[in-house]
Amino acid sequence: MRMASVLVAFVVLGVTIVIDGATRKVDFSSDAVGQAPKGFEFGHTARAGAPGKWVVQAEGSNNYLAQVDADNTRSRFPVAVVSDVNAADVDLSVRFKPVSGRVDQAAGLVWRFQNEDNYYIVRANALENNVVLYKVEKGKRIDLAVKGEGRTYGKKAQVPSGQWSTLRVVAAGPRFDVYLNGSKLYEVEDSTFSQAGKVGVWTKADSVTQFDDLTIVTK
Repeated sequence: MRMASVLVAFVVLGVTIVIDGATRKVDFSSDAVGQAPKGFEFGHTARAGAPGKWVVQAEGSNNYLAQVDADNTRSRFPVAVVSDVNAADVDLSVRFKPVSGRVDQAAGLVWRFQNEDNYYIVRANALENNVVLYKVEKGKRIDLAVKGEGRTYGKKAQVPSGQWSTLRVVAAGPRFDVYLNGSKLYEVEDSTFSQAGKVGVWTKADSVTQFDDLTIVTK
């Protein structure tokens, strides 16, 4: 007989975490507005341009995480990962809102994060209206082939600026399924990073982007 899951909510280092079996939902509700969130580590891939500035903001009673430094260096990739998650197979999603950026308006999810120069990333871009999955290896970002189609640079998709959307990736072994706003876009297969790693969020160049409800389902 399958036992019903038990829903438990508690606070760890100021981050609200809801656990339902192996599910975490990070909603920043207990973090101080104007400060970096607790329970996160911050990186700066390839160290180009300024490092990101990650702060908790609020709209009404809702708190969310924002990357607010608008340095427009094109090869600048700020990243924020959850400190105590280490997983290989994961169902990862986040709500995001692109706020501004003339070079990019990007929001990304990272997984199997080994360090700030080695990880997988799927990102949505409101200026390009596309969703692309990359590997970052030794600080170099490389777009990966869509299964059955090749190097198409991901897929075109409507990514509205100034509105909340949801980005999701399901990683199982070498297979990654990519979703935007509940619709599956494509699959990618790659085995560069098979080991467990951290998970988190990411931006590019001058993107000012907000994130909320980071949901992590480990398998």
